[in-house]
Amino acid sequence: MDAFKFIGDMVSNKGLIFELTMRDFKSKYLGSYLGLIWAFINPMVYVVILWFVFYLGFKSSTVGKVSFFHWLIAGIVPWFFISDSLSSAAHSIVDYSFLVKKVVFRISLLPLVRILSALYVHLFFLVLVLLIYFFSGYSLDWHVCQLPYYLFAAVVFVTGVSWITSSVTIFFRDMGQIVNMLLQFLFWLTPIFWQINIIPAKFVLFLKLNPVFYIVNGYRNSLINRVWFWEEGLLSIYFWIVVAFVFFTGAFLFRRLRPHFADVI
Repeated sequence: MDAFKFIGDMVSNKGLIFELTMRDFKSKYLGSYLGLIWAFINPMVYVVILWFVFYLGFKSSTVGKVSFFHWLIAGIVPWFFISDSLSSAAHSIVDYSFLVKKVVFRISLLPLVRILSALYVHLFFLVLVLLIYFFSGYSLDWHVCQLPYYLFAAVVFVTGVSWITSSVTIFFRDMGQIVNMLLQFLFWLTPIFWQINIIPAKFVLFLKLNPVFYIVNGYRNSLINRVWFWEEGLLSIYFWIVVAFVFFTGAFLFRRLRPHFADVI
């Protein structure tokens, strides 16, 4: 399974992918009175809580030219998408086990269904952040146009990781719990709530080797720092080398384990 084959499968199965994505998105809020409205209420409530705690409560200082609150939400938005995608996609094959024996549908697309489901909330969250910046008086320029680039980078990264975790989960059901635990470590290893300049210089390079750092920092570069992605130079090259390795390793592992899925589920 190579990248071109995967893209071809996405195009040929786009109708089914969309249907499964919408079904998965709706199932998260099935049975509640407000239904899908909760998908959009939750991000709004979380932003209000952050604003109340850091802007009104702690009266946090500024980070560069913006308040700590605005700096924080620029970094936490991509993290929510990555975290939600990885935690839910790890169980995607198990949860859709009824499709595993259907040869007309490529099972490798199932993790993508969970990722696209998380993407809906992320896009709403992103629009909300842009509105907050606009009504707060912070000017946005053309650097905002590179947000789709960093979002694409995040999707490719989580897709590769999800192929690994979802295929291993079939044989080792504790993988989902391990993913959630590792996400807790990854959250605090990524400068989301804290600034990287508080770390001794000798450790900064190691923290930047974290692919999530590139994405989180990229969102802040687009909204705050006004730095183009090609100005990151070696960091951009390193990120895509790592992502390519993860993507193709995930594709290889998934392809090798796929024939055994039906026997284990």
